[in-house]
Amino acid sequence: MESNLSTRFILVGLFGDTKHATLLYAVTFIIFLMALAGNALLILLIHSEPRLWTPMYSFISQLSLMDLMYISVTVPKMLVAQVTGDHTISPAGCGVQMFFYLTLAGAEFFLLSAMAYDRYAAICRPLHYPLLMNQMVCRLLVSGCWLLGTLDGLLLTPITMSFPFCESRKILSFFCEAPALLKLSCSDVSLYQLLMYLCCVLMLLVPSLVISSSYTLILLLVHRTSSAEGRRKALATCSSHMTVVLLFFGAAIYTYMLPSSYHTAQQDVMASAFYTILTPVLNPLIYSLRNKDVMAALRSLAESRGHLRRVVRGV
Repeated sequence: MESNLSTRFILVGLFGDTKHATLLYAVTFIIFLMALAGNALLILLIHSEPRLWTPMYSFISQLSLMDLMYISVTVPKMLVAQVTGDHTISPAGCGVQMFFYLTLAGAEFFLLSAMAYDRYAAICRPLHYPLLMNQMVCRLLVSGCWLLGTLDGLLLTPITMSFPFCESRKILSFFCEAPALLKLSCSDVSLYQLLMYLCCVLMLLVPSLVISSSYTLILLLVHRTSSAEGRRKALATCSSHMTVVLLFFGAAIYTYMLPSSYHTAQQDVMASAFYTILTPVLNPLIYSLRNKDVMAALRSLAESRGHLRRVVRGV
């Protein structure tokens, strides 16, 4: 039993031994519930409302699914550890957590680029949009995003977990994140860190190029548009997506692309918390509160539920 415990990793958590840790974890639990409810509601609205059966909302539905799974991979383990006092995680559990985290993060990077391409096709090539972005193309892009994310998880997880680890198995994070885990290795991981850095750069660079190119073309078109109403609609359509991109990519670039000398372990934990906990709860708010179609679908759902309750009471 003792040897089994010696092979387990210890997660220090998000707030460590800070004075108000219990209160902060309670707030995290509320944020977790909000993220689950918000993303689940957005998925329900998109699948139940025919007017939202378009490629754009299919992408948003997939984004909500990824965010729902994303926050579920890391936060429940952290909250249960805080309640039970058991902050350990087995190597197998650590590997599973890392695989799903890498898969979902990679898939979301590419999904955001697919959403940018969709907005480019809708705004810059409206006459060709049914050909450039039909349901078949949409399904292929979504499948490609999941496939590339899975390849990222399958590539990095086994290699990371194969390194020998020293006696100190305390991971300075609240989940099994690859950079934090590599700091515990007894062997020289500099070459692998370089390869992982290049892989992460590629995972971020390709979607960034697609997104920046798409929105550059959109902004050029908007600038040439003489209609103020046309400009307003184009910018309103893209602003929500750009907000999500800046939030998600900004934190990921800070964590994976900046040299480690530019940030501390505590700053890394805060950055990880930003894109694993806060982004999933902000995305449904950004796409619902700033979207007239989603708000109309929400009102329609509320009215239909109210009508159903009145019918049941009348019976």
